[in-house]
Amino acid sequence: MKVEQTFIQDLVIINPTVFEDSRGYFFEAYNQINFEQNGITYQFVQDNQSFSRRGVIRGLHLQDKPYAQAKLVRVLEGEILDVAVDMRKNSPTFGNHFSVVLSAENKKQLMVPHGFAHGFSVLSEKASVLYKVDQVYHKESERGIRYDDPALGIDWKIRPEEIIVSDKDLILPDFENCNTQF
Repeated sequence: MKVEQTFIQDLVIINPTVFEDSRGYFFEAYNQINFEQNGITYQFVQDNQSFSRRGVIRGLHLQDKPYAQAKLVRVLEGEILDVAVDMRKNSPTFGNHFSVVLSAENKKQLMVPHGFAHGFSVLSEKASVLYKVDQVYHKESERGIRYDDPALGIDWKIRPEEIIVSDKDLILPDFENCNTQF
């Protein structure tokens, strides 16, 4: 596997080594020893999976301390634009966001550490997303930011008339008013 550092410290893209032949392909999506050798030391406790159709935007979500979640995100079917926003107040990239296309075809994964809001938009007709987390869901620690906050200026690569957002995500605060402990 190859670990690719983004411009935001600790936010990395995982490019697995893929073995292909006439039967198809094989790759290790997660190998704890290889991850640890590359400085990724999270102990994952849960796998989450979602299915969405084109135009869906999920996020931006995070959990506050002490229930903060690191996420290892990958796509099983389709294509998404995966987005992470740095919520760490002492970080030189506080308030910046990074996005990357993850797909079943490119097999890339995004390692989203603690202190980031996370979300994605579905670029294909449908998408199945799997993500490992190192902390279980804790409702009282749940936080979020509106996907369309102009202060963040995220281009979700979806036409406005195609956007589908949950009622829950529509009432999230903007970045400035998202109260987190990071």
